[in-house]
Amino acid sequence: MNDAQALTQISASIVLAGAGKMGGAMLSGWLAQGLDARRIVVIEPAPSPEISALAKHGVRLNPSAKDAGAIAALVIAVKPQSFREAGASLKPFTASSTLVVSIMAGTTIASLEEVCGGGNVVRAMPNTPASIGRGITVAVAAKKVSAAQRATADALLRAIGSVEWVEDEGLMDAVTAVSGSGPAYVFLLAEELARAGIAAGLPVELATKVARETVAGSGELLHRSDLASATLRQNVTSPGGTTAAALEVLMGADGLQQLMTRAVAAATRRSKELAK
Repeated sequence: MNDAQALTQISASIVLAGAGKMGGAMLSGWLAQGLDARRIVVIEPAPSPEISALAKHGVRLNPSAKDAGAIAALVIAVKPQSFREAGASLKPFTASSTLVVSIMAGTTIASLEEVCGGGNVVRAMPNTPASIGRGITVAVAAKKVSAAQRATADALLRAIGSVEWVEDEGLMDAVTAVSGSGPAYVFLLAEELARAGIAAGLPVELATKVARETVAGSGELLHRSDLASATLRQNVTSPGGTTAAALEVLMGADGLQQLMTRAVAAATRRSKELAK
């Protein structure tokens, strides 16, 4: 069974709480993979025109819990700082056996169980490339989650990209630091590569375009290739050449490895501080 088939096998309603950028990306992915719009319930106090328009195609917008019918899963995509306030309005959508899937950063399984009730919780961390179906999500399930519920969560999350499962929730802080925050590091690389090109004499527009396309193209090559990233790097590097000269700086004592290690460690610490 492929991902789309797994998604359409879900027999009851899917409730999406929060239809911002990430929630909206998930909703778009579900519809693109064939999930019946009439089986989707969206809870969003301030829906965008795009979300409101979906109501004409069967998506149910802000119904009462009673009118939502049988619910297979509640997917929570609200801002983490709003979760406890929103929890009271979401709890009627859950029963003791309802699957709850959270994509909120820093929100622990224990907090989700406390606010939503029950213990059928999956905590997941996607990232922003989900908006184009190229995200990576890492997920961890509470002990009470059944194999069937885990398969449902997997199908819902695969609509926005690939999914990896871990057994230790303690890994989620590092996951957040690497993949959740990771796109910002890549965008910063494009910024700084352009800035360095300008410093080397390139016109601003040319430096910006060359840097942007280099980062984007290299990412796509990495995606399509079966080779390790280190091998791809080595394939670009001729002994004594220009790339080798640049890498000697980037891989030096105070180079990219040390900076990235410190950056990920800082983000991991902050994720732990924000956990609730």
